[in-house]
Amino acid sequence: MLGDLIGEEQGKRTGFRVVSVDGGHPHVEVSFEATGTLLGVAVQDVGTYDAVMQADGTVFGDGQGCTMTQDGDMLTWHGTGIGHPDGSGGFSYRGSIFWESGSAVFGRLNGTAGVFEFEEDKDGNNTAKVWEWK
Repeated sequence: MLGDLIGEEQGKRTGFRVVSVDGGHPHVEVSFEATGTLLGVAVQDVGTYDAVMQADGTVFGDGQGCTMTQDGDMLTWHGTGIGHPDGSGGFSYRGSIFWESGSAVFGRLNGTAGVFEFEEDKDGNNTAKVWEWK
């Protein structure tokens, strides 16, 4: 069951490189930085995901990153999703995310799954929302 909205962020693509084009399926690596809130706490997020274009035009993405507060509380995340071109040069992803943290601030996310929406426009601006998956 989809739970509460627990996080939102806005950011920018900071890196983009082609990893391979083997088999006619471009494989790119994309990095981003973002700011927002998670569990009501202000955070900075940095992540990198691998995106592989599929024959049907969809993109399979697999990423990881870390999120920190100003006070140094941190958690790491791993997410996987499917993206679709949005018709204006950007992509729209939907997927799942999993966290790990030794911080009391984020500890309740250990062993928890989330679902996310990640939108990136043609200029590399992105927004994300994540809900707890109960």
